[in-house]
Amino acid sequence: MGGLQGKVALITGAGQGVGQGIALALAGEGVSVAVAGRTEAKLNATCELIRERGGRAESFPIDVADTDAIPAVVEQVVISLGGIDVLVNNAYTGAFGPLLSMSDDDFQRGFRTAPFAAFAFMKACHPHLKARSGSVINLVSSAMVRWDTSSYGAYAAAKQALKSLTRTAAAEWGRDGIRVNAIAPHALSPGLKTWTERNPEEAAEFVASIPLGRIGDCEADIGRAVVALVGPDLRYLTGATVPLDGGQAFFG
Repeated sequence: MGGLQGKVALITGAGQGVGQGIALALAGEGVSVAVAGRTEAKLNATCELIRERGGRAESFPIDVADTDAIPAVVEQVVISLGGIDVLVNNAYTGAFGPLLSMSDDDFQRGFRTAPFAAFAFMKACHPHLKARSGSVINLVSSAMVRWDTSSYGAYAAAKQALKSLTRTAAAEWGRDGIRVNAIAPHALSPGLKTWTERNPEEAAEFVASIPLGRIGDCEADIGRAVVALVGPDLRYLTGATVPLDGGQAFFG
């Protein structure tokens, strides 16, 4: 795509799966990557993959549910890597299941790690993004628009809140030169891969419902799309939610 060489990206939940795929794709464009998440060993593994390809990466351990710790981590990233051009809010830890089986804490956990954490990162990164005309990518989900959200209620609610936050930040921060978009990906993360292996018949039905006939690759399909979204060729796109699901969901 071009235009990203020398920039800095902060990616949460980058130790595996989609977050790692995004980190690898951006690093491939010459972006220095701040790899953030809970499990230090996984963060270091992502950093090593990036360094093996000749890129620059540093790990920043944090539980994003601890929103009070977020500003200090953002400052550490700025000190270590020189600034922030791209923020990717990917981390999420939440509960699934019928609403009546769910505790208040289970329901609230997804909000703490999705819209609450994203809001804290966005506020802390705002001055740095403004200084460099940066971009924010928030990860939402097609669960928001499923025909049947049974057992996905807490997840869909948290992601719908994050989608709304994305749109508002885009409206308020556009004049600061900051673009804010969301993506709703399907990708073969470790969790989904395990599910497909344990439930081959259901997995086959799931894949059959995807018009492109396959589940996306974390780096080649999702990561490369993020490269495009934060690059100069899409500089006029903000406030959008982009489905990256092979055409499965209808966002309207």
